[in-house]
Amino acid sequence: MNAFSLAGRLVLVTGSDRGIGKAVALAFAAAGARIALHGLATPEESAAVVLEMNAAGCAEARYFTGDLRDPDQVHDLMARVFSWGDPEVLVNNAGVQRTAALADVSAEMWDEVLAVNLSAPFHTMRLALPRMARTGYGRVINIASVHGLVASIHKAPYVASKSGLIGLSRVAALEYAPLGTAAVGGITVNCICPGWVDTAIIAPQIAERRAALGVSSELALANMVAEKQPTRRLSAPQEIARLACWLCAPEAHNITGTAIPIDGGWTAQ
Repeated sequence: MNAFSLAGRLVLVTGSDRGIGKAVALAFAAAGARIALHGLATPEESAAVVLEMNAAGCAEARYFTGDLRDPDQVHDLMARVFSWGDPEVLVNNAGVQRTAALADVSAEMWDEVLAVNLSAPFHTMRLALPRMARTGYGRVINIASVHGLVASIHKAPYVASKSGLIGLSRVAALEYAPLGTAAVGGITVNCICPGWVDTAIIAPQIAERRAALGVSSELALANMVAEKQPTRRLSAPQEIARLACWLCAPEAHNITGTAIPIDGGWTAQ
């Protein structure tokens, strides 16, 4: 990334006050970008995240709230970001996961997961991509999941939403592929598909596995990871962040419409 400066570029990362989103925002901050943070944190929490971005080297950071379950709030969020500037990088990271057997999935659970994981990225992309097209440079990086590529039981809404996000990203990639040049960087749309990552989102599944096996949280986690991920290692959020940053370099201009797994061999099986 030393040959390509992100200094002054505006990067919007949804769900950036924790987990993968925060790691991604910090990586872009360290590269000198301006960061539009997003989440549902308290004023005190959001102020602390902004300070972390500044300490990492961010040119400027602002925190924007907005409930992504509500399309009107998504539109309002984007309008407020646009009033600050046009994002050249959009990272749709915010997501929710609910687990239940298919027959037990309520309409409310289905609607919530699809709204946050699929509909919100549709709205942010629909609004941001035309602005990227004006300059010939833009990056959309959607944090999908290994569950956009393969299925698991009790995750129907999540698998459907992440599979849909990959399909949506491919359509957008094709529509914007002709714009820009190699020198400028073009406009690309890609998905990163993590497997097991060391974040709070896996805590409920560890608890469920712990109860089912009657073992400690550590053994439950080891059992869970070994079942799917051949390396038997979790990924760190910072590993996803490094890939997101590299995808923004001009030499990545021909990497578009992809779904890149970081899954320890999960989808190679």
